[in-house]
Amino acid sequence: MVFKKLLVANRGEIALRVLRTCREMGIKTAVIYSEADSNSRHVKEADEAYCVGPAPAVDSYLNTPRILAKAMVAHVDAIHPGYGFLSENGEFAEICERYGFKFIGPKYETLKLTGNKLKIREIAAKLGIPVVPGSYKPINNKLDAVEVAREVGYPVLVKPAAGGGGRGLRKVNSEHELEAQIESSAREAGMTFETKGIFIEKYIEKARHVEVQVLADNHGNVVHLGERDCTIQRRHQKLMEESPSPAVDEELRRQITSSALTLVKGVGYVNAGTVEFLLDQEGRYYFIEMNSRIQVEHPVTEMVSGVDLIKQQIRIAAGEKLEFSQDDLSLKGWALECRVNAEDPCEDFRPSLGTIRNYIPPAGSSVRVDDYVYSGYNIPPHYDSLLGKVVVWGNTRSEAIEQMKKALDEFHIEGIKTTISFHKKVLNHPVFLGGTAYTKFAEELVEKFDSKYNQFNLN
Repeated sequence: MVFKKLLVANRGEIALRVLRTCREMGIKTAVIYSEADSNSRHVKEADEAYCVGPAPAVDSYLNTPRILAKAMVAHVDAIHPGYGFLSENGEFAEICERYGFKFIGPKYETLKLTGNKLKIREIAAKLGIPVVPGSYKPINNKLDAVEVAREVGYPVLVKPAAGGGGRGLRKVNSEHELEAQIESSAREAGMTFETKGIFIEKYIEKARHVEVQVLADNHGNVVHLGERDCTIQRRHQKLMEESPSPAVDEELRRQITSSALTLVKGVGYVNAGTVEFLLDQEGRYYFIEMNSRIQVEHPVTEMVSGVDLIKQQIRIAAGEKLEFSQDDLSLKGWALECRVNAEDPCEDFRPSLGTIRNYIPPAGSSVRVDDYVYSGYNIPPHYDSLLGKVVVWGNTRSEAIEQMKKALDEFHIEGIKTTISFHKKVLNHPVFLGGTAYTKFAEELVEKFDSKYNQFNLN
């Protein structure tokens, strides 16, 4: 039986996204909010809303005791963590289950496993899945680091064993840089993820970032919904996504989706998840990590598959079987997503705070906007800069690109700076149009910004 009442333990556009599906499923909703978010749309649109503390996330959206106390007061059956915050926190999932609240996500044992990047690398390798060359154990001293780096060859990446979002990642080009970068990465990892474990991987030059969306229920049914290409990113933060990937042909798609399903089955994964890979310039693929939650970019998969991933998450958590098999799934057309952030791309993507004076999102039969802001909304400085996502669909990639250009031209946000202007530049760049972008492409484009003429050099 699907839940009667659900608590959304998040904010912003993902909170509204979960609320929307709950309404369609006839599930009552409660949300939490910080004092800084008292005027946020998710507070207004939920059936019930509960303040869990002051603005800092550690005192509100990351405050487990307060969140659970509000869940008890609201008498909910389940808790959806969205993405970020507590979504991949195994301890939070365990406590939810202990107090009788169904956690909308994988089991806490699985979260602890997939959250350890070294362990999941080791498991993937044992399952025969290609893995980026590097260490399988934490680096404890400089000598270990030097040995691994020499073995795989420079440049290398120094990475935290836990966490995500690109935090703590350091590219190292030579041995004399290594010690300082290890200390820097471990320091940031310790502050952000409460663990100083780091490891080393080979740095793949001009790589593409491709991920496979998976669903698995408690009855042994596992499916994939194709791949997403997340190559357009800056400082390991994704800016644009599309599905399918222009770099993946049918044979490569068969290989990476097969590897994704092998990993899911191998770890006994249940619920929605994403298996992430890098593609090198020769078309070889390497597993890098697994994200055990709903992704920011999940709408591009929904657009090409017609599957509501939030609905599937809820149904799976309620113990129901998947409504379809792999053979039932048919991926159609091309979807493209642009993240609209409150940042100034002409000032090195510096956060842009203030009040939105005028907000007019685009519309159309092939256009979807997942957002949470409105005219008169004052952007709080305490959280992620994401305002919303524009997602379009077309029969072909070129059609989707044209749809996105029109949608961004229709998108009007006054009072703050946004990344819309940057997306327009990317959409007209021959490297992107040719489907040959790589993970450093966006950063290189930013470096070509001509401050004298306030524009990007697209040559």
